[in-house]
Amino acid sequence: MPPRARRAVASLGVVVFLALYVWLAIFIADRLPDGAWIDALYFILVGTLWGVPLLPLLKWAEGGKKD
Repeated sequence: MPPRARRAVASLGVVVFLALYVWLAIFIADRLPDGAWIDALYFILVGTLWGVPLLPLLKWAEGGKKD
């Protein structure tokens, strides 16, 4: 697959993943017990961990090159 097509597929994948991730994060947040600390910890974790599942997709989009 040409690099331009890989990047287009990966871009679409990122948008779809993030839309689902945000929906799931809000869905779970609504079911957490009330508490400012619980909300803070949850959203800190959710806000920083979203990139981990995207790393393989982004590496694939760049052709798996190692610098």
